[in-house]
Amino acid sequence: MIINTDYSKVLAAKLIEINAVVLRPHTPFKWTSGWNSPIYCDNRLTLRFPELRTSIADHLTDHISSEYPGTEVIAGTSTAGIPHASWIADRLSLPMAYVRSKPKQHGTTNQIEGGIKKGEKAVIIEDLISTGESALSVAKALEFVGVEVQAVYSIFSYGFDQALDKFSNKKLPLHFLTDYNTLIGIAVNKGNVEEKDLTLLNQWRKEPETWPR
Repeated sequence: MIINTDYSKVLAAKLIEINAVVLRPHTPFKWTSGWNSPIYCDNRLTLRFPELRTSIADHLTDHISSEYPGTEVIAGTSTAGIPHASWIADRLSLPMAYVRSKPKQHGTTNQIEGGIKKGEKAVIIEDLISTGESALSVAKALEFVGVEVQAVYSIFSYGFDQALDKFSNKKLPLHFLTDYNTLIGIAVNKGNVEEKDLTLLNQWRKEPETWPR
């Protein structure tokens, strides 16, 4: 669910402006999953812009405060979710942890860093949602140690039906600041892509595994 539709458009335009999102419907990128993609999103570039990263943290913080006032810890996904989780935890004066995709292979072999207690209520901060597997694996790791995961928050979501179904089936709320559909609409208005490419772009979101046919 988009947190704020007005800010969603503002953020989408800004992500395009700073090249955090690049659209190439005719020369697609290749994801590590093997999927072809007309879009590449690198939200790490938001870290370079203090005003932008501040507005992202402010909107996420405000929504968490409103919807999940009982939150006791902010958990960032490793690595892209860590800085945003840090800023949110600081604003809320809450503990902050981060979770690796798997336990490290040396030292204490921790998967969860920063200290977290059984029974605490947490929200997860992710930079983007594609298949949803990354955020859901973090939720699983937290739940394994007895943490109550209240929701997942993300800067951007591709809006894949497969991913949204996974969160729905787990009954885990998913909130994001902007999404693929919003971004494509802004990109057309700004002239970053042509209207004739919309069919191609919409086909990808519906069938990313097999696109382009």
